[in-house]
Amino acid sequence: MRRLARQLALCLMLLPTALAAAEPPVPMTGAEFEAYTRGKTLTFSQRGEVYGAEQYLPGRKVRWAFKGDTCRDGTWYEEAGLICFTYTYDPTPQCWNFWRQDGRLTGLFIGDGSGSELSEVAQSPDPLACAGPDVGV
Repeated sequence: MRRLARQLALCLMLLPTALAAAEPPVPMTGAEFEAYTRGKTLTFSQRGEVYGAEQYLPGRKVRWAFKGDTCRDGTWYEEAGLICFTYTYDPTPQCWNFWRQDGRLTGLFIGDGSGSELSEVAQSPDPLACAGPDVGV
């Protein structure tokens, strides 16, 4: 009986820590997102595989490329607490919740029902290396 009481007491002591760890991350505001990404090129993975990279340019402009694909220019903006992107090839907004996890950016795509999540795996101050026909000197 004492053993059971000790185990119960230990569980009750650890419960606040477990509940705190289970809380969902707090999404970044547009200002926080801009401060984190400004002047960087971030590489993202999905399920442990490199997915693509995005360069964050002045004026909330971006340049995105899926792994091994051509670059696509776009812009981002904040709307209803989400960070939304539109690109020249597709003006349909693509909205995300972003937060920092272990010092890196993580994003959850909102709208496709599958909960696609991307995680930052690298960052650089260098421009995005673009493949394809629009590469110039």
